[in-house]
Amino acid sequence: MIPLSVLDLSPITEGSSAAESFRRSRELAQHAESLGFQRYWLAEHHGMPGIASAATSILIAHVAAGTSRIRVGSGGIMLPNHSPLVIAEQFGTLEALYPGRIDLGLGRAPGSDPITSRALRRHLDSDPDAFPRDVLELMDFMSDEPQQRVLAVPGQGAKVPVWILGSSLYGAQVAAAFGLPYAFASHFAPQQMMPAIELYRSTFKPSAQLARPHVMLGFNLYAAPTDEEAQFLASSWQQSFVSLRSGRPVRLPPPVEGYTRQLGPAALELLDQVLSCAAVGGPETVSQQLQEFIDRTRPDELMLTCNMYDPQARHRSFAIAAEIQPSLRAPAAVTL
Repeated sequence: MIPLSVLDLSPITEGSSAAESFRRSRELAQHAESLGFQRYWLAEHHGMPGIASAATSILIAHVAAGTSRIRVGSGGIMLPNHSPLVIAEQFGTLEALYPGRIDLGLGRAPGSDPITSRALRRHLDSDPDAFPRDVLELMDFMSDEPQQRVLAVPGQGAKVPVWILGSSLYGAQVAAAFGLPYAFASHFAPQQMMPAIELYRSTFKPSAQLARPHVMLGFNLYAAPTDEEAQFLASSWQQSFVSLRSGRPVRLPPPVEGYTRQLGPAALELLDQVLSCAAVGGPETVSQQLQEFIDRTRPDELMLTCNMYDPQARHRSFAIAAEIQPSLRAPAAVTL
């Protein structure tokens, strides 16, 4: 049975607040744990009025404190924004508080626009080797015998699994070279998904953390009792996504009837690209779309994301996925 996990941006809905989003994220994590989901990851974004997960490490602690089994982690920490030492200390602290349950997913993108990146007070290094150097430095800080003179306390010796995130071939190369698991952001940038998966698997080098390549793919899930209701509920995400790509990020709006009928060709094409990695519909439709995606991509795990305006509808969407999970055929074995 293919493992299912949750990716959460802790969305801020219209008329709500970050405090309410944090409460809802913790409740959703508890719900996902009760359904048997494997991981609950939170993503770092900055300067977005509809995303509350900017202080990702703090929110991970909040979620982990309210759960007991599910793995909690970052999907991801945008490493160019941070000192590797600080991240080693933060995740060493999380691992000490919640041993054996913390994941550290690392991304290369800043998770914001250039102005916001400068406000984060990190030099924007154009050197293409800066990210892999930072990854190695961070992993050394968390090793049993670091080679650096400065120690990460806590952090040294922390057994926190490191993942590489990506939406292009670059992340696949880094993950393969370092022998790390790879999570591809197919839920919002599916264009290079298949070449990235192939590159990662074909060039993977075993490491102390991982003997064989391991691929997790992001996937949009909008499930409801009927196709019509699911399409209606998905319009909240569609509105926010089109607004974001148009340079006008907003709080997650309420759903509207017939939203896509109001759109022009460019916005429809944008949504069509993202919907290639999405399931929108009732249980039967969602099951079919999930199975087709699994058969096409052969992932080791799926990380589902669902931004619905109504938190109870969002809970129900993940519950439908859990009900479908046992019927999904595992992907065919990958020949390396």
